[in-house]
Amino acid sequence: MSVLHKQLPASAKNSYAKKNHFLFLSSVFFFWFAIYIYTPVFGLYLENIGFSYNSIGFILGSYGITQILFRFPLGILSDLLHGMRRYLLVLGFVMALISCALFLISESFYIILLARLLAGITASMWVMATILYSNYFSKEESSKAMSILQFLTVFSQFASMAICGYLVEYFGWEIPFWIGAVSALLGGILAWNIKEAAIERIAENKNVLSIIKMTWHIPQLKMMTFLSFIAHSLLFITIFGFSPMYAAKLGVKEGSLLWLTSAFFIPHAFATFSLVFIKVKQNYVSSILICCFTVASLFVFFIPYANNLFALSLLHAVIGLSLGFVFPLLLGQVVHHSPGELKMSAMGFHQSFYAIGILIGPMFAGYIAEYRGLADVFYFTALLSIIAAILLIAVKRKKIAAPKTVS
Repeated sequence: MSVLHKQLPASAKNSYAKKNHFLFLSSVFFFWFAIYIYTPVFGLYLENIGFSYNSIGFILGSYGITQILFRFPLGILSDLLHGMRRYLLVLGFVMALISCALFLISESFYIILLARLLAGITASMWVMATILYSNYFSKEESSKAMSILQFLTVFSQFASMAICGYLVEYFGWEIPFWIGAVSALLGGILAWNIKEAAIERIAENKNVLSIIKMTWHIPQLKMMTFLSFIAHSLLFITIFGFSPMYAAKLGVKEGSLLWLTSAFFIPHAFATFSLVFIKVKQNYVSSILICCFTVASLFVFFIPYANNLFALSLLHAVIGLSLGFVFPLLLGQVVHHSPGELKMSAMGFHQSFYAIGILIGPMFAGYIAEYRGLADVFYFTALLSIIAAILLIAVKRKKIAAPKTVS
């Protein structure tokens, strides 16, 4: 019923990873597929059944709210209850199954709101998946582990976005919810059968408050979380938010938006997958992040100057490529700098607070779009990205100057 509580050597971790690789990653694919299979048309579905824009916005935002509320507490809970980690991940699939079932049985505002809140709880269990999978790798391979998971996340999201519209067109509005329910069931079965790698056990005399305090003082955790907050804001303001609206303003038809989505996600997936094979040394991480945030800022800034689908897709290809490096590197840094017994708490902290970017980034961008226009949305987003680059440069210079100060 319990797992071994001492750290395994790297060779043993690698053997666990090889044995469970396909099983674990298959469950990861179904994890995101169960949530995202209906996401591209969800707003349209709510509009189709008669919901107001205010109601739609509230329901969409509730997905981020539950992640903010649950991810950090779940991380702490999992560090205190070691035998529960895999079961909490399975619980995430159960929540996704119930969520899709609720969508199928009712069009009531409150039932749909509850269903979306449950989907947010499912996404909160991503804390479990990231750390359970990282335990198959050595500390030095944390970026590789996160790159593999990020690639599966992107691939699952892209696959669902690519087929969702066609499924609805030919089979009706309910088919994505049915597929989501089946995906949740299959993923839950797979997650139930994964084998955990042995982990470090947190000291018995630690309580919740002491865990929070220790987590707060983990080196670089707050900075990496803030950078991820900006990166997720950028993601949900552009390709998951206002970029399709800008494309529609250019006269791009809904069916042709697949080209914009592909232009973003294919380079994004390529960048993420490349980090599986390229081991980035610690002293190069900040330089790569600075470059990626700077490039993303530049290309987001020029979005309002694109006047056709090709130009818009080209800009988003570079943005997708840049963010494809940013996400796994930031996740890898969180794992790298966190003590083994605090990995779950640190990941919960990280994911809870970057989820704020998923919520308030698009909300603030919507306010800008309402009162100043779509162009200023992208100027604002470009500013956010360059702020991230400037912060990284300042921290890097401080580290370089630190030895001189001591001498």
